[in-house]
Amino acid sequence: MDTKELSRVASHMVMPNKGILAADESTGTIKNRFDSINVESTEENRRNWRQLLFQTQSISDYISGVILFDETLKQSTSEGEKFVDLLNKKNILPGIKVDKSTHPLPLSDGEVITEGLDGLRERLEEYLKIGAKFTKWRAVINISDKFPSNYAINVNSYHLALYSALSQEIGLVPIVEPEVLMDGNHSIEKCAEVTTKSLKKVFNDLNDSNVYLQGIVLKPNMVLSGKDASNRGDAKQVAKYTVDVLKETVPKEVPGIAFLSGGQEDQESIDNLNEINIYAKQNKSPWELTYSYGRGLQGAPLKIWRGNSENVVNAQNEFEKRGISASKARQGEY
Repeated sequence: MDTKELSRVASHMVMPNKGILAADESTGTIKNRFDSINVESTEENRRNWRQLLFQTQSISDYISGVILFDETLKQSTSEGEKFVDLLNKKNILPGIKVDKSTHPLPLSDGEVITEGLDGLRERLEEYLKIGAKFTKWRAVINISDKFPSNYAINVNSYHLALYSALSQEIGLVPIVEPEVLMDGNHSIEKCAEVTTKSLKKVFNDLNDSNVYLQGIVLKPNMVLSGKDASNRGDAKQVAKYTVDVLKETVPKEVPGIAFLSGGQEDQESIDNLNEINIYAKQNKSPWELTYSYGRGLQGAPLKIWRGNSENVVNAQNEFEKRGISASKARQGEY
């Protein structure tokens, strides 16, 4: 394991002023997004959409890395340039989603487990050869009157640790993503409690699995009230709860934390990130605190594009606007 290279890549991913673009939507997810703008989800349309994003002239001002889906990692632009080469030329690291999505957790009523460990070593070796520098695996924790169970937290945490160890052994930096969903009517205090419990377990398992913490990036949820809560916490409360939970659970060796937007409205994800960075600076947090947004960066430009090549420049301008906003928020200067 080349710890120096892992550390270099992880630090690049969370470098100042920039964040990570999540463009790793599975075929099913991207179909839902395209359905919303009445565009057929063909391989060519998916390629055209990702090409629009990656060829945005200013992208390297606010993006340090892009998480890709298997299909996209292997695609080229309409001019024949491999996406991997296009991104590298812009000093943007290509990464790859490697999990096989969530499935029902056995003998559990409604919780899920992320699958994808079977054959993972071989897939990682292939992705490294193609040019990937990092990987991503998402675990999902639900909150309800009954959830989460210790069983769901333990098994998902263990899978995250094993995936991380396999990635580092091959030479890839793992993005560790334990997402506590904001679905439900729970309080911000409940989310803080579950997020704390989940992250403590994840870092115990990472340590037990000999994972090199300077060579990972954590991608957690912000600590939020449930989407349907009657009295939702504002951005200042989100910032305080989020940073306080991280200070209690995340070792200072971890170079950076890239938050997921996870169901937040576009503006909400920017406002919360901005307040998190303001509060973190005041409290001298040891990590880079950035973004790894998908819909938060892509949603607005997608509505402008609508599958029409005449709308490419306007859609790219909107993507740039979203990227600059996220970059400012990531510095606490929005």
